[in-house]
Amino acid sequence: MKEIILAKYGEIALKGLNKSQFEAILVKNVKRRLSDLGQFKITRAQSIVFIEPLSEETDISDVIERVRKTFGFSVLCRCGVFEKDYEDIKTNGLLYLEDELSYAKTFKVEAKRSDKKFPMNSPAICREFGHDIMEKYPHLSVDVKNPDVVVTVEIRETNAYIHAGVIQGAGGMPVGTSGQALLLLSGGIDSPVAGYMMAKRGIHINAIHYVSPPYTSDRARQKVERLCSKISAYCGDIRFFCVPFTEIQEKIKDNCPEELFTIIMRRIMMKIAQKIAERENLSALILGESVGQVASQTMGAIVCTDAVAKMPVFRPVIGMDKSEIVEIARKIDTFDISIEPYEDCCTVFTPKHPKTAPVLSEVEKAEALFDFEPLIDKAVEETEVKLFKAEF
Repeated sequence: MKEIILAKYGEIALKGLNKSQFEAILVKNVKRRLSDLGQFKITRAQSIVFIEPLSEETDISDVIERVRKTFGFSVLCRCGVFEKDYEDIKTNGLLYLEDELSYAKTFKVEAKRSDKKFPMNSPAICREFGHDIMEKYPHLSVDVKNPDVVVTVEIRETNAYIHAGVIQGAGGMPVGTSGQALLLLSGGIDSPVAGYMMAKRGIHINAIHYVSPPYTSDRARQKVERLCSKISAYCGDIRFFCVPFTEIQEKIKDNCPEELFTIIMRRIMMKIAQKIAERENLSALILGESVGQVASQTMGAIVCTDAVAKMPVFRPVIGMDKSEIVEIARKIDTFDISIEPYEDCCTVFTPKHPKTAPVLSEVEKAEALFDFEPLIDKAVEETEVKLFKAEF
């Protein structure tokens, strides 16, 4: 029996004249994600992408796993495909639903008839098919409020489709519809979540990370690269920029007031990220900061950091509790990697008593005690670039 996936739009269904552009990018993303799983017929109509495997060898469960991580879809339905004839729907549809209905206790039927030429209206389909289900599976009873199984019959232009339940999609907007940005990716919990959240809004994510050997280890870098690979399942291919930062941090330590080490370091990180973003035609920076979480994320510290920014700085987790961020990290499977005990360069030369309410003029004066610009240019020049292909 032929099976197909109906991948239903989320937010892009509400778009106007440019809707077709969003749809085209969404279909392109789906094709790229499924390219190594076989041949597919992929079409779109009525705010749905129809994904039909062309080989019986294709594991449709693998297809669903990849499509459900594709931003732009609200729900997925794994459906049997039938003729638009009630006898075919009844006979073969009941067989198709055998696994779901044999072990359930309660059910209900829903119907959607977008083809108004079909002789039965939606209430009639629900009534007749519900009756036929109870005749074939007499152990079942109807529960319209909280059933074990919701059977849906969809009558569309070309075929009838039957499925038992829906799978939640990733939601959001298709990656690539909102430009490109650069994520400051540490080894912590917050920044991978920040990247995921901005990719969900259609932004193509690039990542930048700072290393300070011998103060930071190869394992710390490998940890961040694994985070890159993990979020690529949602974000797509990621260009990873690895910046040598040791010399800059040592000069901060030797020339600047200890209580301002972290603020000055963050400002220089922003300057480097901005130079790379401008060179690569990226439009914004993304940070995983949450107000008040640490000394460098107080309101005053953020003001001092953003003072060097010449492009938008997005902080999608800025108002979230740690528990909310952790919940998303677990969902996207980055949490266990993030808590591995390999520290990044943000922990190098951490002051004993960092200033939590810094004043911008004081920070600028302290930073001016040494000319960091040649070192910033050198760090940009020596930055390594690596491409992480999306891993599903």
